[in-house]
Amino acid sequence: MRATNWLGDAVMSLPAIRAVRQIFPHAHLAVVARHWVADLYARESAIDQVIPYEAQLSLAAKRAFAGRLRTQNFDCAILLQNAFDAALMAWMARIPERIGYRRDGRGLLLTQAIPVPDPGDIPRHERFYYLELLRRCGLIEHFPPVEFIRLDGIEQARAAGLRRLAAMGISEPVIGISPGAAYGNAKRWPPERFVETAGRLGHPALVFGSAAEHGLCEQVAHGLGAPNLAGKTSLGEFIDLAASCRLFLTNDSGAMHVASALGVPTIAIFGATDDTATGPTGPFARVVREHAECSPCLLRDCPIDHRCMRRVTSDQVATAALQLWEDTAPAWTHEARS
Repeated sequence: MRATNWLGDAVMSLPAIRAVRQIFPHAHLAVVARHWVADLYARESAIDQVIPYEAQLSLAAKRAFAGRLRTQNFDCAILLQNAFDAALMAWMARIPERIGYRRDGRGLLLTQAIPVPDPGDIPRHERFYYLELLRRCGLIEHFPPVEFIRLDGIEQARAAGLRRLAAMGISEPVIGISPGAAYGNAKRWPPERFVETAGRLGHPALVFGSAAEHGLCEQVAHGLGAPNLAGKTSLGEFIDLAASCRLFLTNDSGAMHVASALGVPTIAIFGATDDTATGPTGPFARVVREHAECSPCLLRDCPIDHRCMRRVTSDQVATAALQLWEDTAPAWTHEARS
């Protein structure tokens, strides 16, 4: 299978990957993935092998990579990623069955070029987009039960995260904060409001982000006197630490999807994007948003005054966070998180 490139999409693709495993319980299931999402797939019991694939390979390097795939004699490639490159690689590897959505001009490279669902054809949340590919190509007849998404190995991740917290001298419940969003500034709630909200919760915080978001995360970390871990953790280390958090505050981001899929109570602030399509899943997730006539615009950068995010106040988010903390306290046990 060719994995998606973005972390949030990787989480939302897991139900489809698990469905393939159920259909072919004895098959060797390999996932070709970019290095920045490989750690997520490597934790999945449904996956036998993760094959790293680097971005922007030269043509010679692509041919060499396809040659390595060819030596494994794969019978079928299911392309969860939409790009032309994914189909080209499967074609160059001479994989006899190549299934994917007919997008990005790649139809002739696929043995099953599946029409893209029209709006209203399937439930809005993106996890169904990947499952629909399996349904339209005849691998499944109906969607499996996927009320929400959970990662494998949550308890092991939490134990590893708690050990890391102990090494940092932190023993009380921790709030995770992810103030960035890789897609663009339009998805980002103002950093000072994360500071105001977390300050009201009265617990230690950890601030997470990519290396490119270090400056943004430093604004939040400095305001709270918290460690700034932006660019300092691998994806695997982030998953462990996120699993050990008692609450997670975030924008619509890959970190949001990971935290909610770990069963961590998650507060997600939405504005420019559509929470019914890409929101967090599960009973421990809450979305906070305010109406704006231009939202959701799905733009990377707001061309006006960012009203969709600025209308969400720190009081609103803090109130939602305190309520979620209280609501989840009775269930915050091994049984509820496993």
